[in-house]
Formats: sequence, structure tokens, C-alpha cells
Amino acid sequence: MDSSKTVVMNRPEHEQPRPRVELGIQSDAAFTEAAKALRGRDLTSISDLSVQELAAILELAHAVKGRPEDFRHALDAKQMVLIFEKASLRTRLTFETAINTCGGNAIFVDQTQSVLGERESLADVAHNLERWVDVIVLRTYAHETVTEIGENAKVPVINALSDYEHPCQAIADFCTLEERFGSCEGLKFTYVGDGNNVCHSLMLAGALLGAHVTVATPKGYEPELDVIHKAIAFAEQTGGSIQLMHDPVRAVTGADAVYTDVCISMGQENEATKRTPIFRPYQVNEDLMKHAAEHSVFMHCLPAHRGQEVTDAVIDSAQSIVFDQAENRLHAQKALLLMLLGGAKRIPRDRGMGKRRRA
Repeated sequence: MDSSKTVVMNRPEHEQPRPRVELGIQSDAAFTEAAKALRGRDLTSISDLSVQELAAILELAHAVKGRPEDFRHALDAKQMVLIFEKASLRTRLTFETAINTCGGNAIFVDQTQSVLGERESLADVAHNLERWVDVIVLRTYAHETVTEIGENAKVPVINALSDYEHPCQAIADFCTLEERFGSCEGLKFTYVGDGNNVCHSLMLAGALLGAHVTVATPKGYEPELDVIHKAIAFAEQTGGSIQLMHDPVRAVTGADAVYTDVCISMGQENEATKRTPIFRPYQVNEDLMKHAAEHSVFMHCLPAHRGQEVTDAVIDSAQSIVFDQAENRLHAQKALLLMLLGGAKRIPRDRGMGKRRRA
């Protein structure tokens, strides 16, 4: 594909357009309905959520951030296990802090020196864990590990990162954008870099929230086709849109938010020599950010490889909200746990609380 060409992916022919849905939570009854539907569920993918369910989680995240004492005992005696095959700073600490500050308890199992499913089957792991804990949080290499344990466990299973998606990160990121802009509806959101797990979840969440999502990747590093189709279907319901292209300048032009991630993820270290020159034109630097809107923000899920996918001048700039994103991992995950474990209650958010609105 020519580097200047924009691709607006079409909906698969066998899928019919879906009717538009109402964005946001408009009443206590709507929140209660979403909370009831989420209780006891798994979160393996953003696509597990409806428009209203994602909106309810975000509304609750704002509530717990503003009034944490109201939820101090909401998860009393609840037990959460975190089983991680990959290293983690933000995900582990925010999940542990989230349940601890709601009255529950966290148990961390370091699986970084072995692989889930090798010592015993994933089904047997699930059947053991469900007897001891109320929720299972998994950070794995293979997405199938999350889905198989989810299919076998009777307690909620949360995907805390897999090779396919990073839904908890996306929830925190759009929570951060709502803080900044008041709403994500109509937001011009651009992702530059590898069409990876983070990109997948951002596309799906952005589409569910009515944002206009543009993704710029090198050729051969586009998002998975099934994710593209799901995101397009969601965007048709909400008035959002999905665009794919290879030109980072065109993608960033006029954007309200510019997002990037590492181009060499954990487990891809042996591809560094190949990937580094391919992704060099996709570095988010001051020259690229000049094409974004004047009020634009820069985002990154962290950890960042400074000087590779982003420069110090951008990530340390006044436009950068990367540490707001990191903070909101805590509030978003607390909201998610409250929803899945039955501790949610509605405290309506002031919809006009955005710090900075688009022009």
C-alpha cells in the first residue's frame, strides 16, 4: 500500500449495520442494569463489553477516584490472585492497591520463570483457584491462556495483558481522556506504532465510546483483521470511525490525542535488529507532534523506550499525560473489580469536569 493511502476498512458483508446506541450512563437504572450484567463476568477483551457497560465502568472509575472512602469496605474479605508470566510494575501494584483499599486482599504468584499450563492443565488450574479466591487476574503471553482459564473458572477472570489485548490499560486511558476532554465522543484519537495488543484494545474501546480512531503502522504490522472488523462494528453503533494508514504525519494531523507504545514488546527482543529501522519513521517526536491539534495530548502505556518510539522532548513535555494514565490504572481497575465482584454503586459524575476541552 502506498504510504500516503488511507484505508477505511469495510464491514464484512455477512454483518448488517447495527442501530445507533445512546452513549454514556443517563440514569441510575441504566447504571444498575450495567452493574448487574457485569457481576461475575470475565473481562478477557474490551469486546466483552457493551457500550453501556464500558461507560458504567468509566463513570465508576471517576467516582472512586473522587470519593475513595465511599468504597473503603466495598470488597471486604474478597480474595484476588494475580498470576503473571511477564514482569509488571503498574499492573501489579495498581491491582493490589485497588483491592486492598476496598477491603479485600491480593495474592501474587510469580510465574515469570515458568509457563501456565505446563505443570498441570489450565482447566485444573482454574478449578483449583475458583475454590480459594473471588477473582483471577492473569498476565500472560498467550491470549488462549486467559480465555481457557476463563472458560473453566466459576469466578471472574481478568486479562491483565496478553499477546492479543490489554483491556485494563485501555479503560484507564479513556478514563484519562474523559478527564481531559469531558467526553470521548467525537475525539480524534491517533495511535502510531505497532498494531499490537495495546493498539487492539484502544481501537475497540475508542470505537465503543464514539471516538474517531486512526492507526498508523508500518506495512506488515497492522492490527489483526478480526479486531478491525469488531471495532468498525462498534463504531457504527456509536458514530465513531476507524481508519488505518501507513503515513504517521497524515494520521497525527489534527489529532486531539497521540498515542504510541514500544515497538519491541516483551518476548520480541530477538527481533530488535529487524524492527528498529522499520519503526524509526514512526517515532513520536516534536516534529510529528506539530501536526496534531494545538491542545493535543501525548499518551503512552509505559514503560517507554526513550529515544526509540518517543523522544524525551515529547514525553517530558506539557502535552504529556503519561503519568495521569498511570495513576488512572488504579482507579479504572478498582472500578472493574467493584463491578465484577458486586461492590459497585452509582455516584454520578459531573459531565463538565473535563480540564481542557477541544476547540
